[in-house]
Amino acid sequence: MERDIYKLTRRGFLRKSSLMTITAILGTSIPFANLMPEGLIPIGIADAKGPIKIPDKHPDLSILSNLPINMETPPHLLDDEVTPAGKMFVRNSGHPPENPDPNSWTLTIEGESAGHQMSFTIDELKEKFKHYTYQIQIECGGNGRSEFRPRVKGLQWTYGAVSCASWTGARLKDVLAHVGVRDDAVYIGYYGADTHLSRDPDKVVISRGVPIEKAMEDESLIAFAMNGQDIPYLNGYPLRLVTGGWPGSTCGKWLRKIEIRNRVHDGKKMRGKSYRVPTHPVARGKKVANENMRIIESMPVKSIITFPRTQTSVNLEEPLELRGHAWAGDLSVSKMHLSIDFGATWIECKLTNPVNRLAWQRWFCKVRFAEKGYYEVWAKATDSNGRMQPMVVPGWNPKGYLNNSCHRIALYVT
Repeated sequence: MERDIYKLTRRGFLRKSSLMTITAILGTSIPFANLMPEGLIPIGIADAKGPIKIPDKHPDLSILSNLPINMETPPHLLDDEVTPAGKMFVRNSGHPPENPDPNSWTLTIEGESAGHQMSFTIDELKEKFKHYTYQIQIECGGNGRSEFRPRVKGLQWTYGAVSCASWTGARLKDVLAHVGVRDDAVYIGYYGADTHLSRDPDKVVISRGVPIEKAMEDESLIAFAMNGQDIPYLNGYPLRLVTGGWPGSTCGKWLRKIEIRNRVHDGKKMRGKSYRVPTHPVARGKKVANENMRIIESMPVKSIITFPRTQTSVNLEEPLELRGHAWAGDLSVSKMHLSIDFGATWIECKLTNPVNRLAWQRWFCKVRFAEKGYYEVWAKATDSNGRMQPMVVPGWNPKGYLNNSCHRIALYVT
């Protein structure tokens, strides 16, 4: 399938790129960085052998864009029950902050519906509030966009803009209660420390949020750790909002401010068609007025096959054990099935319970093949309300959101 992506190359990488990323690749500082002509490729990178590697990320992650940096995880690398930092996808809308200092970092809570305006250092958040740890599934709203036809603008994600790491922090509701929440509170909105691609400090990169009811869930965190370590730099270090089950864009990175609003938050990428879908089904390619779009909330049921890797050859004489993950936004997954005959029949899988609410669920299945040849394995999950994944790409929408069609892999039985 043709993919319209901007691969990371030595020729294209450094145009207006982040100095922090450049120095991290080189492994040292650049004393005269302020004198470097824009667009210059440091010879230390130009002469490097093999592919350019992004620090702290697995070398097999796909790079969808370099300005800003966005990276996708191939499904076979998501086989871990808890997503390691190096395998977590990266979704950025602007430049990450350079040299974030956790010792001087502050988070401000304010807004029309805040009882008071208060600021906290990270140490104060750790000292004043009880710590909680949850394994939380986070998925980009555009995951699967590449399969929509006609093609829509945006990063052409396939299946790998999803993760399920273990997050530790203070409950958002505890911090909000400490500040005070007025009776007219409707929404919260976040602001991060990332900067606009234009470098204009007055331009907001992204400022989204969730209804106050979502903010008050136990699993909504102001997180300062991931998998027991500092949050990875490209995934929001040193502080991140985590609101699992909804589009990953609600999980603000490099968190600096939260506003308690008396109306639906109207920050950058909350309006127009951003993270919105039509209120009613529309024909492919049809233009939709903004007033006929609704905000995406809970993500739909979905699953992936993480083992074996697609294009694998397997032995006819031996049963094949497959496994993967399934999730369903705010809900849980009740059933999981596989098909090896293009959806004509389905085999029920063993499905584990989530370790906590909003975590993905592990599934396992053993299959035998009757004869040699080419097979496709299709994966289909059903959520706790009885909704199941479609076998084909669901309703087209102008921004290519919420594609939860069955994940498929190719196998060659020999």
